Amino acid sequence: MLEVENLQLRLNGKSIISDLSLHVSKGEIHGVLGENGTGKTTVAYLIMGVNNYKPTGGRVIFEGQDIADLSVSQRAKKGITLAWQEPARIEGLKVRDYLKLSGDNFGIEQIKHYLWMVGLEPAQYLDRDVDNTLSGGERKRIELASVLAMKPKLAILDEPDSGIDIIALPFILNGIVEMNKQGSSVLLITHNEKVTEIAHRVSVLCAGRILRTGEPSEMSQWFKDNCRACVHINEPVGEESL
Repeated sequence: MLEVENLQLRLNGKSIISDLSLHVSKGEIHGVLGENGTGKTTVAYLIMGVNNYKPTGGRVIFEGQDIADLSVSQRAKKGITLAWQEPARIEGLKVRDYLKLSGDNFGIEQIKHYLWMVGLEPAQYLDRDVDNTLSGGERKRIELASVLAMKPKLAILDEPDSGIDIIALPFILNGIVEMNKQGSSVLLITHNEKVTEIAHRVSVLCAGRILRTGEPSEMSQWFKDNCRACVHINEPVGEESL
């Protein structure tokens, strides 16, 4: 479904993403595991095309088409959705209205259904504002409910490096699994190897490069053994240097 081939990004003369290649198959949850500052969010932005991010080399191919020159809205129409690392805060917008935006003519029962899917009791959240009165975990779960409602072909989930409480995490992971069961492929970007346990395959990212791809348990152990203590974060580094 998604083929990223030799992706490159240089900003101000510095290599941010370097010959990065990965693919996400139809119906797959593909984890991208990397420490802070290794280029995880940049990869998500390049695939979605937000913030005017455009590769300086390589290709982003979705369902056989190079989408690097398409706008964000054009990519969204093709079925790609990005869940932000920092979920939305919109004072004055009720949760029920925020979720209505995710589908055509959504009724209240459908909205309730997607809230239940992420472990939130509708009666407690429908009339709350999507703002700072909600915790980071609550906002992330509401955002995930909206992505579930969209039923995208490909969901890019950029998990925050902090701010998600331990209570919310199981509901978030369950929501991602349910999204996959609905037919969505998922690119799950995270620094937490526990999160990638639900993935079918995992790629380890360092300094804008994919070092290796494999089974979640194998990649999680390699990540813990090599990346947790790595001094090369944000520096171009090859596997042979570790």
